[in-house]
Amino acid sequence: MKILLVDGTVVGSKTGAILKEIQIYISKEEPSLQLEILSLSNYEHQIVDGRPLNKYNEDMQEMVTKIEQADGYIFASPIFQGSIPGVLKNAFDFLHPKALRYKPVSIVANGGTYQHHLVVENQLKPILDYFRALVTPNYVYTHSSHFNESNEIIDDNVHERLQELARVFVKYCELSMNLPKTSIDQH
Repeated sequence: MKILLVDGTVVGSKTGAILKEIQIYISKEEPSLQLEILSLSNYEHQIVDGRPLNKYNEDMQEMVTKIEQADGYIFASPIFQGSIPGVLKNAFDFLHPKALRYKPVSIVANGGTYQHHLVVENQLKPILDYFRALVTPNYVYTHSSHFNESNEIIDDNVHERLQELARVFVKYCELSMNLPKTSIDQH
């Protein structure tokens, strides 16, 4: 299975640091998974405006293809102004409604206040539910105080929660392998 660890921002490095830790933990749980970090900062973004995908630049076409062809995802998002970054929402808007269907997804987020974890519940989960993704019940929210000045995670509890997220994600990958991605209904 090909798993994308999506760094859902074009600025900052905390979400990337979280994904690198998760990559280690998932590899320990299930070495056969093919893990790739996809950083939205590596692409020249265009805003979705309804035209066909082949009318966007090559970066957007490549990004969408990589996302849609993956078998599972870890989405990492910073929280800006009480919301996910526009670039991440724009990336979701490019995707076919069935692109993430029955594929395993875990969420990690980072914010400057402890209350911003609600963005995961109120924004990210509904988007992923729309796609009918298999969202693991245990997301990990980090706060700036969980990192040192080099953006390394220094909180033992965060490490434990990331390990648990990896463990559950791997089980969801196993579940996903046995589910047909095409549905009986037309929705």
